[in-house]
Order: sequence, then structure tokens, then C-alpha cells
Amino acid sequence: MQSLHNIGQTPYQKALSGKPTSSRAGASLVETLRFIASVVLDVVTFFVLLVPLVVQFFAGLTRKATKKNISGWTALVTGGANGLGRDICLQLAQTGCHIAVVDLDDVNGAQTVADVRKLGVKAQFFKADVSSFEAVSNLKREVSSKLGPVDILVNNAGVLPLMSLREGTPDDLKKVIEINLLSHLWTLRVFTDDMIQRKRGHIVAIASIASYLPIERIITYAASKYGVRGLMGSFASELHNEGVDDIVKTTTVYPCFIKTRLELMDALKKMGIKNRVPIMRSETVARAVVGGILYNKAHVYIPKVVGPFVGIYENLPFKVAHLAKRCLLRTSIPNVMER
Repeated sequence: MQSLHNIGQTPYQKALSGKPTSSRAGASLVETLRFIASVVLDVVTFFVLLVPLVVQFFAGLTRKATKKNISGWTALVTGGANGLGRDICLQLAQTGCHIAVVDLDDVNGAQTVADVRKLGVKAQFFKADVSSFEAVSNLKREVSSKLGPVDILVNNAGVLPLMSLREGTPDDLKKVIEINLLSHLWTLRVFTDDMIQRKRGHIVAIASIASYLPIERIITYAASKYGVRGLMGSFASELHNEGVDDIVKTTTVYPCFIKTRLELMDALKKMGIKNRVPIMRSETVARAVVGGILYNKAHVYIPKVVGPFVGIYENLPFKVAHLAKRCLLRTSIPNVMER
């Protein structure tokens, strides 16, 4: 991989190529046979591992999931002043969580804090632009000094501008990516290590069903949510490979459109797609988000009916998912092997 410091300066070195010599003919045959044998072994292993998973799945249909106690935990919710973020704050407070409300809207942020405190928990408003790494770093210090270390991180902040790729300024398009995607990178980088050290944490990302089913005129939004989906999948895999996924849990939420903005509903109606997609109440989505935390759900689809159709691969355990990915990648190798 080219160094980030040398992009545009140091050219890539061309890979060596050429036809194999006759002396390599025998070796190539042996390598091909070994490759075929390894692929067959991987496929057999995949199906052997799949058997107990199928049994576990049907057993799980009759077994009630364990609910964890998060009373006394501190939850940080970005975009917590309005809409879905506000409802997540209120419902987490009902479980006994102390709440850090993070937003740029200090007026509604203060109101959310006041409403949360009525539920008998601590709450504080923090004004921060989470699209800035420096601001997120400062945010961590402020929250730690006023509420303590963060146990639950809910990355909810986001914008949904209704425009095509050819509309808006370059800065408009850039800002969508910064708020909807880069903010997740910054908060994960800043807050994860503390959770691992304290052996307690849960990270939630509010993605969108648009990361599976994109529609017209939300192209930048859909791209950012695809990014969130990929980020959380890779991050969960990283936690698993480091052996800390039992300490820090992750939940990625895929809601359909939420009825929080009148102008959004009007725009969807004008576009002729309002009746093509489910419109959810923010309280319903917030309840599902908190449920995902309480029951350690890796993926939450809202409404639930879309889950079986779009979440099959994401819900596979890591061993099986990685093996399936390995088999898929390796079966493409013969197409590029030199003969």
C-alpha cells in the first residue's frame, strides 16, 4: 500500500509478470492441486460449522434472551437535542442511565436535559461539532469531568439533505459525509480504549435502511450510511479478533424514514415515494435502539420484517462469516492465475 505521505509523489512499482517457465510446470500443478484441496476443505468445514448454528438458531426461538442491567451507566448521545436523539436520551434515562446530551442546538439541548433530569438521573448538555476530531477529543474530557467515563456511546447525529449529486455546493456534499460518517470514526477512536480498559462498554451506530436500499435524491446520505454500515462491520470484526467483543458490544441500527421533519415528509410525498417506504415514529425507533443495547443485538432493523431479507450475512457469527468470505475470495483466484 502506498504511504499516505507520498500520495501523488512516489509512483507505484509495477508488479513482476510473465509466463511461467517450463521448470515451474510441475510445481504449478502441485500448487493447483493444493489450492483445490484447500477450497474443498474450507467448504466442508463451513457446512460442518453451520450444523450447530442451525440447531442453536432453532433453540434460540424458544429461549428468552438475557437482559442486561445498565442502570448507573453513563450514555453519550450525539444529536441528542431533537427527534430520535432526544427520544433515545429519554428512554435510556428510564433504564437508569445518566445522559450526556451532545448537539449544536443548545436551546433544545437544555430542554432535553431538563426533561431527562425529571426521570431521576444525572444529565448534562455538551455543545460540540462531532464532525471535528479536536472537538470530540475535548468533548471526552468535558464529559469525563462532569459525568464520568462513557459506558454507552450512541452515534446518532446526522443530516438528510434531499438533493442529487449535481445539486448543492461541494462543501454541502462534504459536510454530509463529515457529520454522518467521519463523526463515527472520531468518537470510536476517542472513546473505545477507555471502554476496553474498564471492561464495560456498548457502541451504537444509527445507520439507515438506505444503506441496503438506496433511493433517489439522497445520494450523499446513502453513501454516508453505507459507510457507517461498513465501518461498524469492520469495527466489530476488529473487536472480535482482539478478543474484546465480549467487553465492548456493538449495535448497528437500520431504521426506515422517521417522522420527525415536516419538510422531509412533504418532500417524500412530492417525490412520489412516501407510500413506498415505511414511515416510523421516533419513539418506536428509540425503543428498538434501547432494546438493542439491553439485549446485545448486533443489528436492529426497523421495522423488523426487513431484517430476514437484508441481514442474513451480517447476523452470521464471525467464524462462519469469515470462512464464507475466505471461500468466496479464494474461488476467484484461478481466474487471475497465470497458466
